[in-house]
Amino acid sequence: MPALLSSSGSLTVIWFLSWSLCLSSAQIRTNEVSDVQYGRLDSNVTLACGKSQINRIPVVWHLDDSQLLPWHKVTSDGSLVLLHVNLSAQGNYSCYDNHGLLLHSIKLRLGYPPGLLSISCQVPNHTLVRCSWKESVKTFLPVKYNASLRGNGKAWQPCLVDAAHKYCDVEHPSFWQTIHTLNVTATNALGSESTAARIKLDKLLKPDPPESVLVNEVEGFPNKLIISWNFPSSWALRDAFPLVFHIRYRPHGSQYWSEVYPEESPVVIFDALAGHPHQVQVRARDELDAESQWSDWSPLRYGRPWEDPAASEPPEDHFPDYVFPFNTKPETSTSKSLKPVLQDDGNLGLVILLVLFAVVIVATVLSLFFVVWVKQRRREHVTKQELTSMVKMKSMPI
Repeated sequence: MPALLSSSGSLTVIWFLSWSLCLSSAQIRTNEVSDVQYGRLDSNVTLACGKSQINRIPVVWHLDDSQLLPWHKVTSDGSLVLLHVNLSAQGNYSCYDNHGLLLHSIKLRLGYPPGLLSISCQVPNHTLVRCSWKESVKTFLPVKYNASLRGNGKAWQPCLVDAAHKYCDVEHPSFWQTIHTLNVTATNALGSESTAARIKLDKLLKPDPPESVLVNEVEGFPNKLIISWNFPSSWALRDAFPLVFHIRYRPHGSQYWSEVYPEESPVVIFDALAGHPHQVQVRARDELDAESQWSDWSPLRYGRPWEDPAASEPPEDHFPDYVFPFNTKPETSTSKSLKPVLQDDGNLGLVILLVLFAVVIVATVLSLFFVVWVKQRRREHVTKQELTSMVKMKSMPI
């Protein structure tokens, strides 16, 4: 009986071990792996079949439950060498002995180590520096960033990192230091790279655009507009660091801007084009820092000068109906319809004057010809009489 009990217990243990191995194999086939390994793209990557598997060769490797593997070779100790890997070689690798027993599993991730970063910084006010960066190398792997800023001779200040959006913020920097250095270190599973950038905060100072820009008419004045705006909400220290403003405006459709430089809001412009909508934009700059930059222009805002409601309505006809008893079209009696008639009357008068002037000239010329002709006739008559007298005197006897 004890022998039977011992044999029964041994069978139970063997069954339990077999069930555990099957369960382990099933877990692997559902992509649950025991290790993660990182490799560099375009290079050879070696995957070991466990810590010491020399006595268990030959082994068989599978990728994601498939026997199809990338270009590879298997070494004498059972390691898998993947040659010149690309992204398609990523996945879950498992090695088995010649009896189909799972020996080891590895999840392979591929990518590149970080490269140098391209860093740019913005200074929207005197209490904040925001620096962002772009990667020069696409790593294909998660990257962590560490950043800090310091001025000349000052200690490093931490730059609070937003890794998802690749920027960091420094609050209350030592603003009046001439030169600052920002250092950003990028790290992933394959290595790390540090990038340093030298910046001048006074030259980078650039306010955000003014907000809540409004353009309104001035009642009773068809050539005026009143423009108002608010400080950018990010410009907190308004009393300590005042801003100057630049306004530009133009009639809609014009290519040319008019400009004014007011010190505060609101401001009235006096040369708006009556009856036309206008485009208006405002920007700002630190008044005390001559090296600072102008903000971007605010979005376009539109406004129209005041217009007299009475002038925009058509004039009423105040003439009694009996003045135009045969007029069936009231619009023909307006000033616009009379204008051509008046112009025709003026032309007719001018023609009459020219005709009369021509008649007077012709009459004057004819009169002169007549006078000359009469005088000539008289001279001829006197000459004939003198000749007649001379003939008579010669014919008389002496």
